[in-house]
Amino acid sequence: MRVELIQRAANVLLDVPDEMHEEIMTLIDAITEDTETQAPDLAGAFGEWCWLVYTVHGDVIEVLDVGCAR
Repeated sequence: MRVELIQRAANVLLDVPDEMHEEIMTLIDAITEDTETQAPDLAGAFGEWCWLVYTVHGDVIEVLDVGCAR
């Protein structure tokens, strides 16, 4: 699957501390490996401190928002 981040999500990803960046990337990896779940509307993935909101269009995962609680 291909992952696309909207600009706002990409900006947040670039501004978070390294440990938060790693957690977000782990979440992205997890949703790309999940071939059974289809999210035509909004879906979320949550880690210990971070989250992301995404949708799936065919073989493209569009990450709409990312954030961290710290």
